[in-house]
Amino acid sequence: MNRQIYYHKAGKWFSPELFGGQLKKLVAEVKKTTRKEGVLFLCIGSDRSTGDSLGPLVGYKLQRTKGEEYRVFGTLMQPIHAVNLKETMEMIGQYYRDYVVVAIDASVGRYEHVGYITLGRGAIRPGLGVSKNLMSVGDIFITGIVGYGGNFEPLLQNTRLSVVMELADCICAGIGCVRAPDMERDVDYGNTQKYQADWGY
Repeated sequence: MNRQIYYHKAGKWFSPELFGGQLKKLVAEVKKTTRKEGVLFLCIGSDRSTGDSLGPLVGYKLQRTKGEEYRVFGTLMQPIHAVNLKETMEMIGQYYRDYVVVAIDASVGRYEHVGYITLGRGAIRPGLGVSKNLMSVGDIFITGIVGYGGNFEPLLQNTRLSVVMELADCICAGIGCVRAPDMERDVDYGNTQKYQADWGY
């Protein structure tokens, strides 16, 4: 079954409002069909590789920013990667089963899509670019395309940090546009943050 994927070019023409509106719509759709209530951002990647650090960078930024009611897993201090992904998903399944999981990861794509952010409904398979057979995760996905072709692992080591930072800044700006004007920080502990506001349904 074909699924709709939104493409957003990172940089000066990126529209946080458009991205945030699409994300909010997707979250509302998942909540309506699954009766889930919360939102959890699963930021996947490793801080040991520049290209693969997109997820932890986004997680780091999200945990330091007020926003909608959501939880964040995967930061620079406590990254979620191939070694602990299965354990993390088991924990989420046990304690956060009523949360919409938004998976965020770096990816490869076509040459013309490098520097783009993708957003869509459905799961992603982390590690495919480096031939790792990991489980599918997420109800919604956000990826930042950091390169193209099949040699993903060497590419990750050579990706410019400026490219990753621009993708991370745009993703966080878009997520920030889903905020309600009167949100207040509620809980902050470990690498899991919870914020109060309204994600729709």
